[in-house]
Amino acid sequence: MAGDKDKKGGSGKVQATKPRDPEWATGLKRLYDSVVEEPLPDSFKDLLSKLDSTD
Repeated sequence: MAGDKDKKGGSGKVQATKPRDPEWATGLKRLYDSVVEEPLPDSFKDLLSKLDSTD
C-alpha cells in the first residue's frame, strides 16, 4: 500500500522537535542550580556530625 511506505521511515519522515521551555522555567532552573551548588554552612555540618554521633 502507498501509505505503508511513509510509515516505515521513507524520505518524508518528520522529526519531532522538543518545544522550548518558557523563559521563566529557564530562570527557575538557573536559580535551583545556584542553590544546589552553594556550600553547606559550618553550623549545618556541626549539627549533622552531632546527630551522627548520637547512635
